[in-house]
Amino acid sequence: MPTYPVINKSTGEKQTLHMSMTAYCEWKDANPDWDKDWSEGIGGHMYGKPKPDEGFKEVMSKVQKKHPLANLSRFI
Repeated sequence: MPTYPVINKSTGEKQTLHMSMTAYCEWKDANPDWDKDWSEGIGGHMYGKPKPDEGFKEVMSKVQKKHPLANLSRFI
């Protein structure tokens, strides 16, 4: 279930809502004094390790060849 950090524009009170996007849109229309609290961020969660693309791997392997003592194996 998505979470929505919100803040009251006049009082500064903060809440975190747990509801569907449809329910949040309805709640937002019914509560015009509240707005999204952008200070809480909008980032999502990433599960697992991000997979580097082939171009990045190629660049890192060239760096590894020039600097053999650097341990860049996790990027190659």
